[in-house]
Amino acid sequence: VQLQASGGGLVQAGGSLRLSCAASGRSFNTYVMGWFRQAPGKEREFVAAISWSGGYAYYADAVKGRFTISRDNAKNTVYLQMNSLKPEDTAVYYCGASKTIGRDLGSSWSEGEYDYWGQGTLVTVSS
Repeated sequence: VQLQASGGGLVQAGGSLRLSCAASGRSFNTYVMGWFRQAPGKEREFVAAISWSGGYAYYADAVKGRFTISRDNAKNTVYLQMNSLKPEDTAVYYCGASKTIGRDLGSSWSEGEYDYWGQGTLVTVSS
């Protein structure tokens, strides 16, 4: 599976962006998909994950209520709708695909559970 993230850019605080992650290859609907981010000088951190069918989602506390993860299996794409953006959301955002995470998304916060990664897309939120 190859992943291509897009949709990053510069936005003012309070604004919105939608990130996309397009997957190539087969069986997209058998992968749990996740979004992570890495701010300058910090470690990569979990943002959100979504189950194979899209019926379950899990969010980091820092983004809960502001970000929404979704997927379109017919288009092999996962999205991250980001609203009410804050300067602290500034980071490179990465999408990942996992064959091993279960439907309950119990370990979806862990980088090590993901088998494939996209190249990242930069989101900059100005104050």
